[in-house]
Amino acid sequence: MITPVLIKIFFWVSLVLILIIGIIIMISGVVTAFGRYGTFMNAVGGLIGGPLFIIMGALSARIYAELLILFFQMNETLTDVKNLLEQR
Repeated sequence: MITPVLIKIFFWVSLVLILIIGIIIMISGVVTAFGRYGTFMNAVGGLIGGPLFIIMGALSARIYAELLILFFQMNETLTDVKNLLEQR
């Protein structure tokens, strides 16, 4: 089946996007802090929120990809069981 391969590719692409977005969150928090109405909390929010987004996003993408692969493996196993029962 080609779907598990596509799921793995989707996982790696999503990890790259999550990393890019996390870095953007960190940079925008620091840049906003040095803006006209920025505060120290903008920088802290960006520096904490960015890595937190990267960690939680990577974890979520991994769980989602593994669940999808698990469903396809369950389908294959159930198909094998069905074929064995039909042979009897």
